[in-house]
Amino acid sequence: MATRKEIDGSAGVPQFYGKELRFKREEAGLTLEKLVDGSFYGITYLSEIEHGHRRMPVDLAQHVDRMLGTDGFFQRRCEDVRKAKQGAHSSYFAAVVEAETRARTISEWSGTLIPGLLQTRSYAAAVIHSAHSLDTPEEVEAKIVARLHRARLFHNPKKPEYWVIMHESLVHHSIVPPVEMAEQLDHIAALVRRNRVVAQILPWNGPTRALSELPLFLMDFDNEPPLLYTEGPYHGQTIDDPSIVVRYRKAYDRLRAAASPPEASLALIEKAAEEYRHGQHRP
Repeated sequence: MATRKEIDGSAGVPQFYGKELRFKREEAGLTLEKLVDGSFYGITYLSEIEHGHRRMPVDLAQHVDRMLGTDGFFQRRCEDVRKAKQGAHSSYFAAVVEAETRARTISEWSGTLIPGLLQTRSYAAAVIHSAHSLDTPEEVEAKIVARLHRARLFHNPKKPEYWVIMHESLVHHSIVPPVEMAEQLDHIAALVRRNRVVAQILPWNGPTRALSELPLFLMDFDNEPPLLYTEGPYHGQTIDDPSIVVRYRKAYDRLRAAASPPEASLALIEKAAEEYRHGQHRP
């Protein structure tokens, strides 16, 4: 029998909400399976809500309130959980940050910026200052902390498997001072050498120009359909239609085939870092 995992309701709004949900469910004598019966959701989904790992969708909250006779409590409070889990992230990106913690594999392509999961503090600050020039220092700091917090994914030595393809221009055209760019490239190289990420560089003359205009962030999971996320400077779109995700997966595979092998890519990254460090780098 699996060991019951306790929920620390003091950890935050999502955990408090989830602990109350479990209490009301058990008080009513219902299993997870009985509570989701008649909804479009599974027991794993509801269990993750109870542990504060997922947000409660409004339609599921309405179903839970009907089943438990809680007079709309969980529907009214699910917006609080949404705001708490969004934090300093943009509203269109918050669900992606939540989903990546459950991902088995993450495959990312970027042709314009070092991906957020790999950014150092100085690089993240430069990106955020550029995109949100009117933010207060407190708002900028909150965004930086939220972005760096995402990299906790790499504390787990095995999951998710993360594969990233970056355009060669990201290595040679820096948006931060040379010393800080050396630190940024060192950070990526260290993750690669720890076998925590696989990184490939798409050369300048990569034969996939038509596929490389859009950033791609693909996630695969153990118990749910794959997701695709893509974005512009001030908007983002999450796509869960399997037929569309499959087509973008094939496009990503073509980018991967056109990119330099991981070993050669690592050598390029480390060479550029040394050149930046010693003031020798030439774009």
